[in-house]
Amino acid sequence: MRTEATIRIAPSAVKRIGPARVGIGGPVGSGKTALIEALVPRLIGQGYDIAVVTNDIATREDAERLQKSGLIAPERVVGVETGACPHTVIREDPTLNLEAVDLLDRRFPKLDLVIVESGGDNLASTFSLDLVDYWLFVIDIAGGGDIPRKRGPGVLQCDLLVVNKTDLAPHVRVDMDAVRRDVAKARGPKPALFTNCLTGEGIDAVIAELRRSVLLDA
Repeated sequence: MRTEATIRIAPSAVKRIGPARVGIGGPVGSGKTALIEALVPRLIGQGYDIAVVTNDIATREDAERLQKSGLIAPERVVGVETGACPHTVIREDPTLNLEAVDLLDRRFPKLDLVIVESGGDNLASTFSLDLVDYWLFVIDIAGGGDIPRKRGPGVLQCDLLVVNKTDLAPHVRVDMDAVRRDVAKARGPKPALFTNCLTGEGIDAVIAELRRSVLLDA
């Protein structure tokens, strides 16, 4: 799908030659890796050439999980050890991640998309647009129904908010109707989607949004 002359036009109006770059951030345990595991086989099945960069503070655990998953060739996953607060290497100084993306781009010159997963962080986590063209922020119902009301830069500034683990609402006494109202109030016209990564609920909608806003072929 990609040609050498392809120019990606990011939501920030930055023009970049090469694969589209999508960031996925959010708190620890919100389901970032699970979201990638749900997205990757569907995107590959639709003909996209994909690679993944993961970030962890002192390990490559998420990278190893994906490499062993059987969902994507292991050599298409690169792990970055941040050695510091995870948002530092996706926002303040994304050099390590830029190098990882460039490595994958050289290794696989027909890449359509590189997904960059942040290490688990708080609601203040955001991505530098020097690193990504578009970014998702993942929160989960198990973390509490008040997260959308607490807002924070991640919830407010991301291109797409993903509210995950919707199936857990009755088990943690969360009113999903109230959450939906709070999300709509916090996000305004910006998109937000609700998912259950284990069952695949909502994943097709996430892909449709990526195709429309990032991959520019839908």
